[in-house]
Amino acid sequence: MADRRLQVFHAVAKQSSFTKAAETLFMTQPAVTFQIKQLEEHFNTRLFDRGHGKISLTAAGEVVLEYAERILSLSTELDTRVSELTGEIQGLLLIGASMTIAEFMLPRVLGEFKSAYPGVKARLTVANSETIEHGVAAHSLDIGLIEAPSHLPSLSTEDCCEDELQVVCSPAHPLAKLKAVTPKQLVPHPYISREPGSGTREVTDGYFRQAGFSTEQLNTVMELGSPDAIKGVVETGLGFAIMSKVIVAKEKQLGVLVALPLAPKLTRTLSLVYPKEKFRSRLVTSFVEFSKVRLKNSVKG
Repeated sequence: MADRRLQVFHAVAKQSSFTKAAETLFMTQPAVTFQIKQLEEHFNTRLFDRGHGKISLTAAGEVVLEYAERILSLSTELDTRVSELTGEIQGLLLIGASMTIAEFMLPRVLGEFKSAYPGVKARLTVANSETIEHGVAAHSLDIGLIEAPSHLPSLSTEDCCEDELQVVCSPAHPLAKLKAVTPKQLVPHPYISREPGSGTREVTDGYFRQAGFSTEQLNTVMELGSPDAIKGVVETGLGFAIMSKVIVAKEKQLGVLVALPLAPKLTRTLSLVYPKEKFRSRLVTSFVEFSKVRLKNSVKG
């Protein structure tokens, strides 16, 4: 129910960028610029100072941001309170998920949740972890499932489940004959990596740093934004990747890929993120609890 202009303004203010706000809101940049212009005309004042490729809030912009956060929060609460008067859990649930979770873990969860709560309509947005958490912070998503804890202070993070990452390569790759692989053994080999902003990328970079290797020391030959694209390249024998073992279960069965545990073992915590507000709808609460149980089972399986 909140004014769309305020939602767009809030995203731009938090991102300090029209381009990043457009990505977060899944809008075009001209559309974002138009909404900000409309709001500035409404208040008859500039809300952002623009110069040297950077933007910052004016004094008026700071005031609008303070009220926008309160208005957006109250608007969400109002919509939910009224919808819950029926006593049923129903309505639109805007979910964002990182690619690994969305493609390989979440579909079954969404299907089972819909069966349990027929009145709920889920809408799924798929992007990397960084984009998803900014979408939740901008109130364009109700809840996010990401591959690392959130870095944004405005969001609450709940651990969802543990996920093991393993080295993936073709059966003909020199690494394939090993039972486990150390970071030192990986460094000389061509590496197919996820893109910056990916939760998997963040975790693997941290793993190598902890082992004493900088990202510059890795023989990274390609950065790709899709798990399926990475698997396709790895199948050619070009190099290895580090991926969730859940992702490659089918390829392992078919014999086209090999998955090897890392030594030391590499696990990460998948996280649920949502706005850090006093009020949380029954719909969001129900999905959080439901998905935590189902995702744990899917990773174990």
